[in-house]
Parts: sequence; structure tokens; C-alpha cells
Amino acid sequence: MLKSLLLTVGFAALMAPAFARAEDDATVVASVQVNARLNAARDQIQPGLGASVYTVDSQAIQSAPGGENVALNTVILQAPGVAQDSFGQLHVRGEHNGLQFRLNGVILPEGLSVFGQALSPRLAGKVALITGALPAQYGLRTAGIVDISTKSKFDNAGAINLYGGSHGEFSPSVEYGGGDGVTNGFASASWRTSDLGVESPDGRATPLHDHTDQVQAFGYLERAIDDQSRVSLILGSSVERFQIPNRAGLAPDILVGPAANLPLDVNGRTTLPSGALNETQKEVTHYAVASYQKTTDRFTGQLSVFARYSSLAFTPDPAGTLLYNGISQAAMKQDAAFGVQAEGVYKLSDAHTARAGLIATLDRSTSKTSSQVIALAPDGAQVSTTPVPIIDNGASTAKTISLYLQDEWTLSDALTLNYGLRYDRFEGRQTEDQVSPRVNLVWKQDAATTWHAGYARYFSPPPFELVASATLAKFANTTAAAVSGLNDPPKSERANYFDIGLEHTVFKGLTVGLDTYYKKSRNLVDEGQFGAPIILTPFNYADGIQYGAELSVSYNHGPLQTYANLAYGVARGRNIVSSQFNFDPADLAYIRNHYIYLDHAQRFTGSAGASYRLGATTVSGDLIYGSGLRRAGDIPNGRAGAPYTVVNLSAKRGFELGLLGQVDVRLDLINAFDKVYEIRDGTGVGVGAPQFGARRGLFIGIRKAI
Repeated sequence: MLKSLLLTVGFAALMAPAFARAEDDATVVASVQVNARLNAARDQIQPGLGASVYTVDSQAIQSAPGGENVALNTVILQAPGVAQDSFGQLHVRGEHNGLQFRLNGVILPEGLSVFGQALSPRLAGKVALITGALPAQYGLRTAGIVDISTKSKFDNAGAINLYGGSHGEFSPSVEYGGGDGVTNGFASASWRTSDLGVESPDGRATPLHDHTDQVQAFGYLERAIDDQSRVSLILGSSVERFQIPNRAGLAPDILVGPAANLPLDVNGRTTLPSGALNETQKEVTHYAVASYQKTTDRFTGQLSVFARYSSLAFTPDPAGTLLYNGISQAAMKQDAAFGVQAEGVYKLSDAHTARAGLIATLDRSTSKTSSQVIALAPDGAQVSTTPVPIIDNGASTAKTISLYLQDEWTLSDALTLNYGLRYDRFEGRQTEDQVSPRVNLVWKQDAATTWHAGYARYFSPPPFELVASATLAKFANTTAAAVSGLNDPPKSERANYFDIGLEHTVFKGLTVGLDTYYKKSRNLVDEGQFGAPIILTPFNYADGIQYGAELSVSYNHGPLQTYANLAYGVARGRNIVSSQFNFDPADLAYIRNHYIYLDHAQRFTGSAGASYRLGATTVSGDLIYGSGLRRAGDIPNGRAGAPYTVVNLSAKRGFELGLLGQVDVRLDLINAFDKVYEIRDGTGVGVGAPQFGARRGLFIGIRKAI
């Protein structure tokens, strides 16, 4: 596991003497200016005209509780309209995931990951979440675009960081960045071990059987060809192992027999302590992006090739998983994606700026499962107590191609119209395509107030790498038989999206924003967890409706930085039309003719934070609020969970320690008031076991510059 970490640490060590051979100060300053100009030009290829853009820079990340030691989803969770779910999932404006991640504007293909976070805040110079009626350059995953600009501080310096505390956590990391005026690079690596790898299923501060080990490594390298062009390379790796946490005191409830009142018998065993179950999951991700950028006075273009490999391996408890679930399934899923992205912007005239792009991806997914089940007679009686093995392997390939063309038309000094067309074609288990018009209008009413309004037609294929390939007939007359034989393949979602909002500066430093949205979709894509392997499976509601509003306030003045966000949202679906065998027939019958709340819908979502810098000391705090995700009631997803507020506090200070020089020390108190809150109660459509948020934790970090 430590191989990737050691390789990257070695890379960082090699970089130090190579980059230390800097030229004179004038060359370094010129290099910084060229990089800044190329970065600004690259940003103009994909501006968020008319969309809502929420940005968190590296300084804000470091000032917040946890700093760069938290998972990336924790950073995104502070943005407006983002609700948390179990397994680190995020829901933006009532969508189930639907996030597209980009590195320096280049798409990072989706991969197989449930618990893990393949990307870390340590690599980010800034993180931008783009939502709303998106311009034509954004597609396929449209709930939100998470665009990460990698760190570009190449000052021949780095840092070693030690972090740890509650829940048995220990997380050392190292980073280094440098350059010689022509070639620049940045590398980071980290290792995290903790006894809180997955959310607690019973509210314990340290759950039973919940250890994790995680290694992440990242490298960025760029070389300027001249003052108008450069090439760059991004490499990243993540290897994460998780124990699946247990709940104590449970007993198997799988019943068989003609009257379905006999306990399941596996090799003479009918029970097993639930606290002794031993299930594990390993998640691996490797990715690479190579880019060439050319910038002139009127044109900027970037050509990139990208690749991502990911795998997910679930290892069950041979007897225990079978007793508790009726199936013990070892699953190994792999996905490899490769693609090319070519985009450019050209200044046609003072009034018109054209943008165009091509993105093509090839995706290969393989699935190998080995299941142990108990054979049943037609009357439901056990045929034998000896498990029967069932092998179910499969592989499939998908191709995606996207094209777009748009024009930014400056109608006047105060009015800008951005309009365009996008074409997407998806060839997977089905072939589907769509032409999608996009239009956004931005009106600068005065120096203090800006309005935006937009419409977008969306086309979103189901997550290809997650589509189940199980052959239902193989499991007939066993304890893993499907309650329904219906298994229509997931379809692409097609939606009309409307967004109106404004941003107003009340006075210098104080900004208020209000945004409203409405989405009507056909074949709304959702995901659920079905069965013992912790793997999400996509399915469709024939009809979907989502709407809401977001209020955001920020005040930044001198050493004080503050923000607050409050969002209201509704997300509902009707008639499940794919992967139906996973659902209770009674639920399917009700949902066929009635709209229900989506299981991840949350009526109110809030976040807030503040930091204050006084000399070498910075104190900060943040909070998240949730009114509760959906749970079972008189109708499917008929009730909301209990509301909660979680507060985090932090303090950090720099010290001069003689020969050691500058040392930064931080103290983080996560869930400061030890709020016991349930993210999920284990009920609802497509919901697995209960999950509780992390209990109070005290963590200490020591950072030494190198």
C-alpha cells in the first residue's frame, strides 16, 4: 500500500535539487507572469457565464477546521445547496451525485468509488462548484461541475505535515513545488489510518470493525514551450481499504420453509454474532491528464488526453454474510476510461466571442462476482444446508462523444447573451443521443447588482460503470432470488432546466446572492444500494421534478472572512422504470402512479463559517445544517429524518522554534458539541444500513516547511 506514497515522496525529493537551480530573479518573475497569463487564458475557455459559481481557494481551505486534512467532499459541502449523505456522497440541488470533476478544466472520467475520495484538497489551488443552467461546454453530469485548479506555487519549497487525534487517526503527508523558470512541478503524498473509515451504523464514536488505510499521491508537471504555449502532465493515485462496520446485538432474520418461519441453516449454523462479521472493501483509482495549451491575442486552445483506471473489490464474511443477507457475494469490478478533449475560444470581434469543443471517451467495464447461496425448493424449503456457488461475470464497453458550439454576444456594456448548442451521443447497453440548446443572459443592472437567467436542455446517461450486470435467472429458486423478474436497463435522463438569480453588493465586503431553479425531467436517474456489496446501482424514475432556492451571504473585510448559505429544495419522482427487481413490489405499485420524495431529498440545507486572523494566529469555525433526508413512512420515503446542526472549531498558529525555524500548529475540534445525528436510518427506497455522522473528535496538526 505504501508503494505509491514512497514513490511520490521520492519524486518530491528529486524535484528539490533539480528545481533549486533557479535562474536569476528576473527570470523567475517573468515565468510567474507567463504562467498567470496562461492560467487566465485557460479559464476563458470555460467561463461559467450565467451559471452559479462558488469558489473556495487554498487559503480558505487551510483556514477552515481540518484544513487540507479533510476529504474533498467536506470542502464542497460548505457550498450552497449541497446536502450530505452516507458514504461521503453529496447531493446538489436534489440530484443523486451527478457531479462532474475536472482538473484544470479537463474532465476526469467517472470511476468505481463508494467510500473513498480519489481527490484531495492538498492538490487544489482553488475549488469551484458550478451549478444552475450550465453553458454548452458542460454536459453529461450536470448537477454540478467541480473544477479544481491545481496548485501553481512553484517556489522551490514544500512542507511535511503530521496530523492525528481521535478515532485512532494518524495522517502524515508531504508536498513540494518548484520551478526553474521553464519547467515547474508540484507533488504531494499522504497516508491516513483511522478507526472511523465509514459512518457509524449505530452512533458509536468508534464503531466496531471500521478501520481504514488510505494512500494518495499526486503530481503536476508543466513546461513552457514559449510565452504563448505550454505542455502539462497530471498523475494521481489512490489506494484505500475499508472494513465494513458492524452493529452488535443483531440476529439473522432470513426465514425459509413452506411457512417461511424457519431460520436459514448454513452448514449447521443458524446464527452468528453480528459484531463478529468480517466484510471488507478495497477501492483503487489511478488517473492521468496530459495537455497542450496555445494562447495568442485572439485565440486560446487546449488539447488534452485523459485516462482513469478504477477498481472496487468487496470481500464478504463467508458464513455471516450469507446468514444475514441470503447471499455471500465476492465482487470485483474494474473500469478503464480513456478520452480526448479539444476546446478553444476565439475573439471574433468586440461583440462576439466563439467557443467550441469536442470530448470523446471510451469506457470498458468488467464485473466478476462469485456468490454463495442456499438452494430452495419451489415451496421455499431448503434443499440443502451446503451453499451453492454461482459465478456471474460480464463485461461491456461504452462510447461517448460530445460536441458544442456557442457564442458570447455582448449586446451592451450591461447586457451579455451566451447561447449555443451541444450534442451528446452515448453508446453503451443502449444507444441514445440528444441535441441540447443552452442560453444564458447576464444583466449588470448597476455597479452593485448583477442578474442572470438561463435555460439548459440536459442529457445525462446513467453511470455506466455502476450498471448492474446480474443474470437474474441464475439465482432463481435460491435465497437470493429476485422478488420481481423485471430488469429494464437504465436509460439516459433528459431534462429542461431553468435558473434565475442575482448577486448584490450591499456595501464593500458584504455580498448577498439569491438563486432559484426549476427542473423537469424524463427518466430521472437515481441510485440505490441493493444487497451486501457496497456498490451503488442506478435506476430511473419515468418522471422527475426538482425546484428550489438558495440564499448566500458573505462578508470579507481585512482579517475577517465569513459566509452563510441556506437552501430550500424539493425533489420528487414517479414510476420506477428500470432495475425494478431491486424493489419491493408494493413500493413499485404505489410509485407507478404517485410522485414520491427522492430518498436523498432534503427540504432545508445550510452551511456557515468564519475565520479571523490576528498576527500569527487564525481562529475559525464552520457548521452544516440538514433538515433530514427521507425515510420510510406511510408511503415510500414518506417521512424526513431528524434535523441536525454540526459545529466545527479550529485554531492555528505559527511558531519560531530556533533551529527548526517556522512551525505551524493547528488544533481542530470536529463536531464540537458531540451531536449524535443520523444521516440515514436504514429505511427508504434504495437505502441500505443506517449511518450516523462522526462524533466529536480532537485533532492536532504540525506542519514544517522544507
